[in-house]
Amino acid sequence: MTAKAKYLDVLELGETLNIQNGDVKEENGQLHISGTANTQYEKDLIWDKIKALGGESPSDIVADINVADSSIYHRHTVQSGETLGKIAKQYYDNPAKYQAIFKANTDILDNPDLIKVGQELIIPNL
Repeated sequence: MTAKAKYLDVLELGETLNIQNGDVKEENGQLHISGTANTQYEKDLIWDKIKALGGESPSDIVADINVADSSIYHRHTVQSGETLGKIAKQYYDNPAKYQAIFKANTDILDNPDLIKVGQELIIPNL
């Protein structure tokens, strides 16, 4: 199996996330990928996928992923049934971090218990 075939899910995720300036080369059995993710969260998703396929320190892939906007962790559009706690669990793996999301969005939120479908929330860097 070629490195490109092994990491096909990473390449597909990059397309789904609309990674900019993407480049993929395979040389001597090693896959070299580069590009720019919109946010750190998207970069983390790429690295999580690489580690899921290649292990904690894969030697058959070299990834150079930059971040376009490092001032925030991500932007999240509220979906039906979500709470700030659920959103905090998704991004930080800790629902108690909902206060950080609330504080970063006080320009559009008055109460952490009242979020609306379709609102775009800033997910701050912690």
